[in-house]
Amino acid sequence: MLSVHFDLEALLERTAALHRHLCPRQVLGVRIGILAGEMLPLELPQNGKRLLAFVETDGCFADGVSVATGCSIGHRTMRVVDYGKVAATFVDSFTRRAWRIWPSPNARTRAVEFVPEAANRWKAQLEAYQQIPNEELLISREVTLTVDLTAILGKPGTRATCCLCGEEVLNQREVMKDGQPLCKSCAGERYWR
Repeated sequence: MLSVHFDLEALLERTAALHRHLCPRQVLGVRIGILAGEMLPLELPQNGKRLLAFVETDGCFADGVSVATGCSIGHRTMRVVDYGKVAATFVDSFTRRAWRIWPSPNARTRAVEFVPEAANRWKAQLEAYQQIPNEELLISREVTLTVDLTAILGKPGTRATCCLCGEEVLNQREVMKDGQPLCKSCAGERYWR
């Protein structure tokens, strides 16, 4: 088994630099990313594209996950699936194993108990989330993806031109209709009008 070591303090400094401060959700993102590396086991933060992360909210949490894992939207190794949850699923693209990790429902309460002298709940969470053992702070479960990983990854470098709007479509994201490529918005899958 791979020996995995993480420098929590250095990772927290890196994510804090992205926001000019450190918040509890960044800490949770880093801790969850570290646990993913231990569960799979993979050496993180990655330099390649072996690990794929599905984060279930954006913002500080996603940045913490990114710093800990090396997954990012820009490298096509992070997807935001906005469920409004502080949770993420990590997939080893070689083995296809996947783990979903999220904070225990009583993490906030546990944080206040762990650091009772904190000035407020936010500060208690910030400090406690750095110290509470994984088994008390986080829940992890091996899962099976319900989406086709090959389709998600697509084929980098492929391009098609939508026959209606003329816009370029990357990574096999076009929809074929009557033998003609369409972008998803011209095919009726729009988030705008």
